[in-house]
Amino acid sequence: MTPDAAKDALSRQEIELPSWAFGNSGTRFKVFTQPGVPRSPEEKIADAAVVHKYTGVAPSVALHIPWDKVDDYAALSAYAKEQGVRLGAINSNVFQDDDYKLGSVTNPDPAVRRKATDHLLECVDIMDQTGSRDLKLWFSDGTNYPGQDDIQDRQERLAESLKEVYDRLGEDQRMLLEYKLFEPAFYTTDVPDWGTSYAHCLELGPKATVCIDTGHHAPGTNIEFIVAFLLRVKKLGAFDFNSRFYADDDLMVGAADPFQLFRIMNEIVRGDALDPDAGIAFMLDQCHNIEEKIPAIIRSVMNVQEATAKALLVDRDVLRTAQREGDVLGANAALMDAYNTDVRPLLAELRESQGLDPDPVAAYKRSGYFEQISKDRVGGQQAGWGA
Repeated sequence: MTPDAAKDALSRQEIELPSWAFGNSGTRFKVFTQPGVPRSPEEKIADAAVVHKYTGVAPSVALHIPWDKVDDYAALSAYAKEQGVRLGAINSNVFQDDDYKLGSVTNPDPAVRRKATDHLLECVDIMDQTGSRDLKLWFSDGTNYPGQDDIQDRQERLAESLKEVYDRLGEDQRMLLEYKLFEPAFYTTDVPDWGTSYAHCLELGPKATVCIDTGHHAPGTNIEFIVAFLLRVKKLGAFDFNSRFYADDDLMVGAADPFQLFRIMNEIVRGDALDPDAGIAFMLDQCHNIEEKIPAIIRSVMNVQEATAKALLVDRDVLRTAQREGDVLGANAALMDAYNTDVRPLLAELRESQGLDPDPVAAYKRSGYFEQISKDRVGGQQAGWGA
């Protein structure tokens, strides 16, 4: 693809921001506070709008319920529109209540399962009010000890709950089923991998698709293979972008292995799945524990843009010829030539053509926004995990 064609494709790219990334977060041991952290869903949306203002590719904000619960979701949608963004995926939370100690939708207690499923149905009600397309589901459900619960029974309970929620979805709504290898359950996790998620989505129907969280795999997992497979069978619905060094660190996307991010985006480009019309939701899902929230999120968006730009610059003709001829080194070189390209000037040109500052982080720092919110957001309850 030529640089001009790459810039055209990049101009249509969209990256969804998570409301919770603007709040306080931390480790198991400490939630760290920062000045200027939002105290309400509206302030989270305002911060997300600032990221979009300087990057031009982050027009939507995912909500997390109940962290972002409000009395009037139509009004919240209108507020987002006023800020220049829109509300995106609705993320459920069935992992923080004491009732969920032994699981939510897979809990052996039917009353707890009912409570969890009702919450998921509530999230679909919220989608109706916000106009959101996607319901994102992640379950911490699992067991810590052999014999603690019946593994097959838990899968049946999961399937029953998913079916009830699936049947409630509107015609233009869909379900994104995320998976995670382990944690907080340490013996079995009820949705531990892409295969389990895929099997449940296949059973449910076309409105159920898999969400890949890039930090939720065993070390050495070839994530781009998963991407390619799910694209082929049209069951890839979304990404949660982050990065990790050991387990699920939720670090800034591309921080640990930018080459992996490039390889993932290479499969997206090869599968013609980059354009928003392809239906793949690209969302950040990160914790900014020690760095400033907004600059880190801007930098994360830029990391995704850079990996995408490199993937778009792969010479597909050269690559395919080398592959057909069995030229192993030539094929690898075609990928590496694109990966080793400095795409920052190309992206700076794109931003300037859109009336944006070529350096979004520097533009944000000059804006004085952080200093302003640090003064304005004093008092009240800062947003955070509730931990």
